[in-house]
Amino acid sequence: MKNAFTPAKILLPKNNPETWAVIACDQFSSEREYWDRVSETVGDRPSTLHMVVPEAYLGSLSMEEASLSRNEKMAQYLKEEVFCTYENALIYVEREITGGKIRRGVIGKLDLEAYDYLPDTNPPARASEKTVVDRLPPRIKVRSGACLEMPHILVLIDDEKRGAIEPLTEKKECFEKVYDFDLMEDGGHIRGWRVSDTEALRVTEAMDALGQREVQFVIGDGNHSLAAAKDCWREIKKTLTPAEAQTHPARFALVEICNVYDDGIEFEPIHRIVFNCDPEAVLADLHSCAGDEKGRELETIANGKRGSIKIVNNSLGGLIGAVQKVLDRWEQEKGVTVDYIHDEKALEELSEQENSLAIFLPAMDKSDLFSTVEKDGVFPKKSFSIGHARDKRYYLECRKIK
Repeated sequence: MKNAFTPAKILLPKNNPETWAVIACDQFSSEREYWDRVSETVGDRPSTLHMVVPEAYLGSLSMEEASLSRNEKMAQYLKEEVFCTYENALIYVEREITGGKIRRGVIGKLDLEAYDYLPDTNPPARASEKTVVDRLPPRIKVRSGACLEMPHILVLIDDEKRGAIEPLTEKKECFEKVYDFDLMEDGGHIRGWRVSDTEALRVTEAMDALGQREVQFVIGDGNHSLAAAKDCWREIKKTLTPAEAQTHPARFALVEICNVYDDGIEFEPIHRIVFNCDPEAVLADLHSCAGDEKGRELETIANGKRGSIKIVNNSLGGLIGAVQKVLDRWEQEKGVTVDYIHDEKALEELSEQENSLAIFLPAMDKSDLFSTVEKDGVFPKKSFSIGHARDKRYYLECRKIK
């Protein structure tokens, strides 16, 4: 689809970006002490912290009251002219992540008419994982009352020739630098440049050229936030004339586009462990997915004993889906507990518990992402993670949506 990704009117803080930018609110959801430290660091300074509700606090806050105070803070920041405004802009971003690697991306707006998460739809921009509809209402409520949006959404393109984003690296010194600072809580360093108009046109045309394939964009992170934006737009669109709907700000969402082949994009597997189960019985059930020589070997630990199981499927997403289907059934019918573990060492330690079964899932090859979304629609839940927790996107750029 042409013009699915375009420049946006981007707002950036005039001062103190170090305390303005905080990590996505769904990170460290079980580590309230992380967010307590962030709150202490930020204090009363203008910050995106005051415009979000960290999930770690949801048990002790009324979502309605918290959202109202956040919306009031957004309006206050606009009134107090906290922002610098960059009209019709793309921002080229270099983010230093774990291991010293650099992740490169471009900030602009994605047309929500080019995206959908519903099954049996074939838009050029698609979710990478199944959308849990029950998770959308609180996100919809927050967005519908907000006058600003702040993206933590990462959208991936399949650009093996590296022709869209990568040329900006050599040209960045000719652009206006708009930020350059250390992110708090060991989030690495981030730099951003406003892309020249000539280069912005080249980038968007290169994105359009990628639309020749069935799937042009895959949502790598922030699937549910983008789904909430889509549902808000569906409702707003009903109240508009066709002409109004063409340019209404809620029709778009601010996102960062990254190339799946970028050296800073790393897919990490999310392993499974089953507690309070009969490991041999679960393995026997999984053997129903086992097959011939074309299958993939998955390492397992059952009651401390290492083994393996072979699963047959044409794609990584299909393989994970076959395993997940069995585990979901055991969880629903037998009352076992399934947990999702990122770290192999942690999985090994947990597998020492009696009546447990650990299943090691493979890392995803970059070429698997788009092929799976095209063949199977979406990945099952908890299929992969893009980088470590501290590498997730920080809220920084803003855009008006009202």
